[in-house]
Order: sequence, then C-alpha cells, then structure tokens
Amino acid sequence: MPAPAFPGVALHKLRAPSDVIRSVQRRLTGRGCGPLTETGRLDAATRAAVKRFQARFPDASGQPLVVDGVVGPITWAALFGDAPAPVVTAAASLATDALEFALAEIGTMEQPPGSNRGPRVDAYIRAVGLNPSGGFAWCAAFVYWCFAQAATQAGTRNPVIKTAGVLAHWRDAGRAEIPRVMRAQAVSDPSLIQPGFVFIMDFGGGVGHTGLVVETAAGRVITVEGNTNDGGSREGVGVFRRDGRKIASMAPGFIDYSGF
Repeated sequence: MPAPAFPGVALHKLRAPSDVIRSVQRRLTGRGCGPLTETGRLDAATRAAVKRFQARFPDASGQPLVVDGVVGPITWAALFGDAPAPVVTAAASLATDALEFALAEIGTMEQPPGSNRGPRVDAYIRAVGLNPSGGFAWCAAFVYWCFAQAATQAGTRNPVIKTAGVLAHWRDAGRAEIPRVMRAQAVSDPSLIQPGFVFIMDFGGGVGHTGLVVETAAGRVITVEGNTNDGGSREGVGVFRRDGRKIASMAPGFIDYSGF
C-alpha cells in the first residue's frame, strides 16, 4: 500500500491529527520501535518511539536524523521510506539563470586557501563595490555576482541587493518588499522553495551565511555556496555544492528573486 503523504506540518504534541498519528504509531511499531498502542495521540510513549527511530535510522540521503521526537518532513521520509521524496524544479527565470552561473563556478578556490582572495574571488568581491585587499568574507558577494552575470546576459538590471553583508541582504530585501519565505513557512511547505532562491542563515552576533538553492528533497536543501567547504563552514575556501543542509536550519529564511 502506498505510504501516506506528509501532512505539511511537523508533528508534535501541539499539532497532531489523530489519523496521521495512528499511521505514524503503526509504522513505528512495524519498524521495530514499538510496540505502540494506536491512540492517535503524540503521547510520551510515541515521542519516545520517534526518538528511538531517529537514533537508529538515517535520513533518505544516509545522514543521521536529529533526535528530537518531532516528525518533520525528513523524519517522515525516513519512516515511510517507500514513498519517493518530492523534488522541486522551476521554470526558467533570472534566478535559475543565476543558479547556472553559480553551478559553473563550483571548484573555484581561494588563492591561497584561507585568504579570501584569488582572481575569481576578487571578481566576486569587486562586484559589490569592495576592494578585495580588505579580506572580506565573500558568500554574499558570490550570490550578487551570479545574478549580475545572469542580468548582463539577459540585458536587464540586477535586482539583488548590492551588499557583501548576509544579514544586511535579508533586512534590505524586506525593506524593498522583495518576496521572502520564512523558515517556518518553508518547513511546513517545502514546495515554496524553488531553485535559484537565496538562502539566508543567521548564526547570531551579526554572523551569517548565504548561497543559492539548487533543489529541495525530503526536507533537505541542495545548495551551491561561496566561501564554504565540504563541511559547510561559512569561512571556507571555495565554491562548493552542498547536500547536507536542512530546511529547518535555514533561518531566517529565503529570498525570492524569481519574479524578476
């Protein structure tokens, strides 16, 4: 029998449709994390079984699940593993053209590593009006450069906020009424996130990181990012494709330039 579709919201004790919870309880028992009585409530026994499952099983891409007792889209896809994870695609736009430029830059490295410099990196930084000799972090400059290339190709203006500041980009996009998708919205409905969207991550203390969305699948975001590395650092050494980020980690959210 086909696996049930993810209900669109993370399941915890405040959001627990009884019929969906019964399916989860039945599946947890079937995966060896019970036995559970199908009460239709996310009671303590059910939450403990969810944590047991999360501790024992990887997600759809083979990476460890977060053990939090919440059945979000990633845990759902792992629990009902025979259900194919939805993959989001998008029609052509300036944003998807910018994504193609970003993908073509994968493998660009700082010279020397750790310097925030190099012929290509310097070009990204100059695109936002800065002197590369300043040693600036360049993930936001990389995003701007990619859109600038796409805009030049299309013979149009670059709509992206011209800044090397990740959090300034988020703030100023809001002031300019450029569409944004908040993390909570994206977690509830991953289909809102389209290829070419700009993700914004705020680590506190004025520190952030950004890049472009390639696609989403099973609650995970595939990205291409500058100033990162294989481990996902915001102070890395090059342009990398990353497949380890979760929608739930993308706070405050995403900026949508697809309408330009």
